[in-house]
Amino acid sequence: MCSSAPVLDHGFGPVGPPPLSPVQEQRYLRDYLPLVKRIVGQLALQASQAMDRKDMEQIGLIGLLECLRRYGAPDEGFGRFAALRVRGAILDELRRMDWRPRTVRQQAHKVRDVVRVLRRELGREPTDAEVQARAGLDDEGYLAFVQAEAFEEIESLDAILQDGHAQFSDGGRSLEDAFVDRRTLEQALARLDERERLILTLYYQHELTLKEIALVLTVTEARVCQLSKQALAKTRAFLTES
Repeated sequence: MCSSAPVLDHGFGPVGPPPLSPVQEQRYLRDYLPLVKRIVGQLALQASQAMDRKDMEQIGLIGLLECLRRYGAPDEGFGRFAALRVRGAILDELRRMDWRPRTVRQQAHKVRDVVRVLRRELGREPTDAEVQARAGLDDEGYLAFVQAEAFEEIESLDAILQDGHAQFSDGGRSLEDAFVDRRTLEQALARLDERERLILTLYYQHELTLKEIALVLTVTEARVCQLSKQALAKTRAFLTES
């Protein structure tokens, strides 16, 4: 049983893990600072215009501190829980700021319309070059679009995963119940092809950025963004149904 599982206090109901001392909290914050920095590195490519890295790290550290206070002394399961909560804290703040400029949102709608039109005209999925040419985007503009699309799927899946953890702080459920059921997640990943599974593993477990994943797979960053969006959408759909 994980250290955070609730225990009964003489029949008066469940209580959480024993609190950490300020010294312990500071030590664990230092120990897990690299995790916060890796997650900030993942998100900074899309969000750096709205929030600088130092601000993201501060928000991430606040999220990490909340994790420690809910979880107690870290064990082998803490890293996964903390990574999700840190990422969620930063994404929540970005959503609050409405961080995507209006021009970016308008461009995304325009490109989506182009994709739908081309799909009808061609009777198949259009290629990147066809979409880019019809939308009148240069390489940088098109990459910004596919990055934004992938990032929206990341936000969407993270929201579902965080919902699975939402009752963790209630004290009435064990950590095992609060986490998304491992078997369900494994079933969701089994629906993906090998490359899609690898992308999600590199992103969520190894905290690589999409750009770094592109180097690992020796494909373009735009292609990784497309594959990640596809994989995330499949996983989100399965978890929602489950």
